[in-house]
Amino acid sequence: MSLYKSIILLGGASGVGKTQISYPLARLLGIPIVEVDDLVEALQAMTTPDQAPLLHYWQTHPEAHTLPPEKIVELQIAAAQALTPAVAAVIANHLNTGTPVLIEGDYLLPALAVAGSFAGTAAADRVRAVFLHEPDERQLVDNYWRREPDAGEQHTRARVSRLYGDWLAGQARELGVPVVSARPWPDVVDRVTAALGFAP
Repeated sequence: MSLYKSIILLGGASGVGKTQISYPLARLLGIPIVEVDDLVEALQAMTTPDQAPLLHYWQTHPEAHTLPPEKIVELQIAAAQALTPAVAAVIANHLNTGTPVLIEGDYLLPALAVAGSFAGTAAADRVRAVFLHEPDERQLVDNYWRREPDAGEQHTRARVSRLYGDWLAGQARELGVPVVSARPWPDVVDRVTAALGFAP
């Protein structure tokens, strides 16, 4: 199956560089991008906190940023799990219509590459995934600072990202989903395309 006909999932924690990779990768393959953050915004607009408490948690609990990083990661995993049916529906729609797409976001779970309403069908092999991983917490602090210099050094956010990224990478490896190091940056797009089974 040609990668150009695939549904590609690009996951990984916040701050690892997914956005910088997703756009050149999509241009290389000539396919559009769906950002999971946009799905979150749409679902939040169509639901109430009572209907979807996990999707509204950060708005309804502004004090949550003071929680221990481990607890924030637990909440992030729960939110990702709550979003999984919506992402699976997007994937299934693209499979049914035969239209390729690159789906990118923090809330993508590795299980989406091997499970869901599309698993076990002839088209399921068109769903490919790779997870970007940055295990160096100091590097994540630097990444956030470059992106948001006015916010200063975001150490807690970097700790959350590192913990969540480690969890995602562990899940991916258990399921046989490729995990690619975010660095070195100059060749990361090449390494991602190779992990997806495509060499330009």
